[in-house]
Amino acid sequence: MNKTGLTPAQRGFRMPAEWEPHEGTWLSWPYNLGTWDGHLEGAEQAFADIISVLTRHESVHLLVPNAEVRLHAEAKLRERNVHATNLSFHEIESGDVWIRDYGPIFVKDARGKVAYTKWGYNAYGKPDEYADLLIGNDVPGKMPLDGFERFDTGLILEGGSIDVNGAGTLLTTESCLLSLTRNPHLDKTGIEKALGDYLGIKKVLWLSEGIAGDDTTGHVDDITRFVGETTVVTAIEEDPRDPNHKPLAENRKRLETMTDALGRSLDVIALPMPQPFDVEGRRMAATNLNFFVANGVVLVPIYDDPSDEKAIEALGKCFPDREIVGIDCRKLIWGFGSIHCATQQQPL
Repeated sequence: MNKTGLTPAQRGFRMPAEWEPHEGTWLSWPYNLGTWDGHLEGAEQAFADIISVLTRHESVHLLVPNAEVRLHAEAKLRERNVHATNLSFHEIESGDVWIRDYGPIFVKDARGKVAYTKWGYNAYGKPDEYADLLIGNDVPGKMPLDGFERFDTGLILEGGSIDVNGAGTLLTTESCLLSLTRNPHLDKTGIEKALGDYLGIKKVLWLSEGIAGDDTTGHVDDITRFVGETTVVTAIEEDPRDPNHKPLAENRKRLETMTDALGRSLDVIALPMPQPFDVEGRRMAATNLNFFVANGVVLVPIYDDPSDEKAIEALGKCFPDREIVGIDCRKLIWGFGSIHCATQQQPL
């Protein structure tokens, strides 16, 4: 709510689909040694690869905690011949790279005016375990967004827990948005109302849960994504012995009976999960579904697995007007996230 007393939706704002035109993309350079624990160099390489591709297509706004990290990042990016004219640095301490989850969620009205919604961030409902990440909650207020109207929701929500088709329909999981560590005072109806008020959502599609190794209690951007107003790609696990088999099968079953906000049935494209991916004995939430759709390009996380080729081929058919680029995320995944988690689009 703002001084007019009207919600963003009542003002005509909605959350655009990711494939709609961007002004640019926001990222936060990796620096937290508590997160990366011997894997920082690999995370930096993945970020350099991501930024190298993105700056060929749109502006990139990169958060760094201080001048020292900025100089280090600049050196890494020079090695990748990054287009500096499309890259802006902002010295803002973020705690971690997953700006999708603590950054602003932008909305847009029919006249093209862009504003942003500010949601609370409590480190995935684990403020004691991830106390060093709580500074992320302050990031939107420090970003150079003075030209945009701000809507404070007063609710906890990570951007990776939702995915939208830009036409009033939103995907999420019960295991995440109904978690008692986020908004215990809200039931499904209350959450749906908040999503409607602030993001212009008219229908919420509830999936069951996420994948093994995901410490967010089930972010949807790891498992099911809109690639068109009525088309979704969803992860499946064919091995019945794998812990992902049952929940992903349940999610697919639900999708096949769902309709969007306009009553249209969904076209469901199933993509196989990579083989179980362990690093130092820890199961990673490695999935090709954590891709990012930018202007003219789709960045797809790959893991040197047969699933990589299938995902790239399928997404190429979904986005025939965009280049499909695989980014090696075998090191980035150590931090419990991948490309989509590390990016946040700002609409044109």
